[in-house]
Amino acid sequence: MLIVNQSELPGSQFTGKDHGGVGFSFFLVTANPGDGPKLHQHEYEEVFVVQEGSVTVTIGGESAVAVAGDIAVVPPRTPHKFVNHTDGVAKLVNIHASSEIVTEWLE
Repeated sequence: MLIVNQSELPGSQFTGKDHGGVGFSFFLVTANPGDGPKLHQHEYEEVFVVQEGSVTVTIGGESAVAVAGDIAVVPPRTPHKFVNHTDGVAKLVNIHASSEIVTEWLE
């Protein structure tokens, strides 16, 4: 059994390879207004779980608004990004289908 307290994570990142070789990794994201990663892609799937607020998600050139309770699935090797387009805070869990987070930045 593995239980990790968030306070033990470096920043907000859980990397599977650092926790017994678990087959996934994730970020606990708090995005202030205007925050979000630039366009990038991975060799594996990524899932955005919006827990609070709202973000504009761009996946493969298509953009949509995702609100609390929404889940956005990004296929492998698909350019994607998100931005908090609101005046409030957005909270997400970004799950990577890999024990190591490997990112190719496109902008």
